[in-house]
Amino acid sequence: MRIVIAPDSFKDALRARGVAERIAAGLRSVLPGVSVDSLPVSDGGEGFAGVFGEHPGVHFQSSTTTDPLGRPIEAQWGTLSGKPPVSFYELASASGLEHLARCERNPMRTTTFGTGTLIRDTRDIGERDIVLGIGGSATTDAGCGIAQALGMTFFDCEDRLMKQPITGADLLQIAWLKKPVDAEASGVLMRIACDVTNPLTGPNGAAYVYGPQKGATPGQIEQLDAGLRHMAQLWRDQLGVDVEHLPGAGAAGGVGGGLVAMLGAELVPGAELVLDIIGFDERMKDTDLVITGEGRLDGQSLQGKAAIAVARRCQKAGVPCVALVGSVGEGAEQALDHGLSAYQIIGEGLPAEESIRRTGELLELAAMKLARERLLD
Repeated sequence: MRIVIAPDSFKDALRARGVAERIAAGLRSVLPGVSVDSLPVSDGGEGFAGVFGEHPGVHFQSSTTTDPLGRPIEAQWGTLSGKPPVSFYELASASGLEHLARCERNPMRTTTFGTGTLIRDTRDIGERDIVLGIGGSATTDAGCGIAQALGMTFFDCEDRLMKQPITGADLLQIAWLKKPVDAEASGVLMRIACDVTNPLTGPNGAAYVYGPQKGATPGQIEQLDAGLRHMAQLWRDQLGVDVEHLPGAGAAGGVGGGLVAMLGAELVPGAELVLDIIGFDERMKDTDLVITGEGRLDGQSLQGKAAIAVARRCQKAGVPCVALVGSVGEGAEQALDHGLSAYQIIGEGLPAEESIRRTGELLELAAMKLARERLLD
């Protein structure tokens, strides 16, 4: 029997590789002779770069940059050999919520400048394509911090150069901007791995939907949304690019739309990009079962989440696919129409905090249960 394990991370609990390891341990405890192929996946969020860790030709290293508040940190990035080479970056590695204590979360004060610095200091212009996963950000700076580190200059209404890294609070102060040499003109393709379809502004935009989890108060959310609308207008007027209602523009506090407008980046579905790069379809051949998983399964999972991307490919190939999930929400049953054969809640009935704390253990137990109920002859 051959099983492919292809889970995403469980937010605030365990990265995708750790999830795959615990599921594999549970299966082997019941089926010692089972053949397991672990293929951790991501849709562009936390752990995005790490899913390529065992992929042939990928080399990882760490570099010094700054966190969302400007403090020095080490951030990981990777390169996949090829023509041209592809460098992988993860926004969360430098500019993620994971670097901030809860009392430090405030998108008025945070910036993506550290991610831009990481890319600037580690890329070879004209020789490398760039893939950036943008989930898990602590910011709502419309990607201005990244663009600033990569050469974009910003000026206020008195024509003064804004020298400090741009934060969410600065967006309304920007009066005009000067674009750097276009990345595409230098032979560099920047692809943004994105797992959401939110527009830049409005009730479904970056500030209103994601601002609260980044620490924004209701008043700050209104100010951030006004800042994003202001940036959208500047991009239209000064760069001739309209991204305000582009699906995915609101991802990562406006990084999605901002990098399209300012750097000519391309938004791509993160999960599909990962599955293509790791050769998922080829490695799924001659497989009896695929086990995927994510922290929460609900109707939003159908809009680009990795577990559903895995399930859809399984459905196309005629391979059964089961998901182990931390919790379910409204619309979870719709996943059964998109390739999932079944889904199983780990630690069902436990308080959320306990389930998160015991995620590894619960995944192993759930895999053991799955093996006994579905895989034993």
